[in-house]
Amino acid sequence: MKEEESKESEIKEERAPNELSARALEEGVDYYIEGRYMVFTAEFLRRRGYCCESGCRHCPYKSDSEESNKAQS
Repeated sequence: MKEEESKESEIKEERAPNELSARALEEGVDYYIEGRYMVFTAEFLRRRGYCCESGCRHCPYKSDSEESNKAQS
């Protein structure tokens, strides 16, 4: 019986959400609304820990070459 409970708790731990999804997003801290868009803040994106390559306005992971290409346009 204990062995089954142990396996179940291990499975639940594997499925447990990470820190970011475990708490609700806070408007003004994690994001703001601009028109019909939810814009993530740089602070939220840094805590998330990776670039999703969706072109987020405040992405702290943009490469220097991307920024220079944008400036030339």
